[in-house]
Amino acid sequence: MAHHYPLPICGTAAAAAAAAAMAGCDGGARTPGRGEKETKKAARLAMMELSNMISVPMSLHAVVRLNVPEAIYQSGLNAPLTAAEILARLVPPPPSPALADPSILQRMLRMLTSHGVFREHLAGDGERRYSLTDVGMTLVAGADGEGSESYAPYVLQHHQEALVRAWPLLHEAVLDPTAGPFARANGGVPAYAYYGKDPKANVLMQRAMTGLSEPFMEALVEHAEAERGAGGLFDGVGKLVDVGGSSGACLNMIMKRVPEVTAGVNFDLPDVVALAPNFPERFR
Repeated sequence: MAHHYPLPICGTAAAAAAAAAMAGCDGGARTPGRGEKETKKAARLAMMELSNMISVPMSLHAVVRLNVPEAIYQSGLNAPLTAAEILARLVPPPPSPALADPSILQRMLRMLTSHGVFREHLAGDGERRYSLTDVGMTLVAGADGEGSESYAPYVLQHHQEALVRAWPLLHEAVLDPTAGPFARANGGVPAYAYYGKDPKANVLMQRAMTGLSEPFMEALVEHAEAERGAGGLFDGVGKLVDVGGSSGACLNMIMKRVPEVTAGVNFDLPDVVALAPNFPERFR
């Protein structure tokens, strides 16, 4: 017997109604031209939407964990697929394919479609198929060119268990700010100390920061290349220090493309630098 888990209203017709209600609701004051009863209905719909917002990032986390974006992308094909077809293309495959439920996946896909991650295609056979939007493409490594990172590690890092269990304790930071919610939820260990003790979490953090930073650094380096010799960003810079450089990927990008920078220092916490990859000798 199939079990149907309640995904909240986000991504459904009710979500659209709630969004419209939020647009017309002005914080409880009576909206001109609308009766008090309608305004209260709009307020309730708006609060339902706010209360259920956690379903959006959690569904995003789920599709990343399942490698759904890669299953759809298929080396750039990005052909619309049904939820069942996506399940059949997952890598790694479901441990028990017969138990995997495409209807639950489809509900996540529909929700994230309403937030611009996927595009829904309605075929004549009544099947709903899904492809990636430009937003969804950011979750696929290499979609922006060979070697480019994705935002998938960033999604996973923001929703890892150690961090998620801290959110319900946010109110305690107001009542007693001597310890942050993360430390309270993780045996008194602050976030960066936690990452230093957990190599897996540390690697995920580095990948998340690399994927987040590389597109911005690419724009910065392009600007520096265009302005080279004319008061450009790195003109006259022989040694560059990246403070909080994490894996050193951004510093390495600069040094590969800006020959004026002949030495680089990746300055970060010892536990972070210890896991950073080795780069050329001029990079310390």
